[in-house]
Amino acid sequence: MSEGKRPIIVIKKKGGHGGHHGGAWKVAYADFVTAMMALFIVLWLLNSSVKVKKAVAGYFQDPTSSQRETGSDKMGDEDSIPIDKDNVQKLKEQIEKAIKEQKDLEKLAKNIEITITPEGLRIELIEDKNGTFFQSGSAILSQPGQELLGMLAGQLKALPNHLLLEGHTDAQPYSPTATYTNWELSADRANSARRLLQQDGVRQDQISQVRGFADQFLRVKNNPLDPSNRRISLIVQWITMAAPKIPAGAEAAKESGDAKSEPKLPTAEKPSSPVPATSSANSPGTKPTAAKPSVMDRLKGIIPGTRKK
Repeated sequence: MSEGKRPIIVIKKKGGHGGHHGGAWKVAYADFVTAMMALFIVLWLLNSSVKVKKAVAGYFQDPTSSQRETGSDKMGDEDSIPIDKDNVQKLKEQIEKAIKEQKDLEKLAKNIEITITPEGLRIELIEDKNGTFFQSGSAILSQPGQELLGMLAGQLKALPNHLLLEGHTDAQPYSPTATYTNWELSADRANSARRLLQQDGVRQDQISQVRGFADQFLRVKNNPLDPSNRRISLIVQWITMAAPKIPAGAEAAKESGDAKSEPKLPTAEKPSSPVPATSSANSPGTKPTAAKPSVMDRLKGIIPGTRKK
């Protein structure tokens, strides 16, 4: 190599970050996502009902034993909570909101009346002179009536409460020669509503009764022919708490416990002490006497075979 030429030196540089620093951002991102998820869970719990909060707290305190007490062993969401007199207002508002949100049903709001009664939450589909849900004398549901009952089925099918259906008519009678009367019409209309509800998801065992009252319970009593007397009533019945069952033999154990506290009568083989006069007087088969019995008379009354018949 001549002195005028210098050697060529090639330096290769590797691109990118260092080996152990390449995934550091992934860890930071995962921590951020975890923190955001925890924040959303806390916000959801703050906006949840008392029963949901109790269920979550019970699970973390005891994941196995407290589930049934808190209700967290039940399938479904909060809609499966039984409707009682404390939370019925929420269901009422929920149904009214669902009706308003559907434009096809919003115009029917004046024909729907939701009230809280001693029997349960009553939802009434009230007719007008144009026949909103049923044509006069017919038990076939109109298209708006089918849409409304389909919406109600979606709101009620998850509830454990029983449903009761009633059919009512006005006082307009059929012809005197007709065999079909308002009694059959009211029952047929209630059954038409029942079939549609079950078709849209209401359980077979959820409907407890179907009633047809004809014109016996008029809505407008001073006008028996008023169209609003024709109506279908759907009642969400209250959940009745069953009385706690007494275990078999509990009463007998209670009585026997009282009996065990009383002193036992001495046996014939080993008489321990004379029996008080009050005990022999109360024992079955012996008659109280005015004179005080002797010890031998008392023992004869106790030893089998010596008692008088």
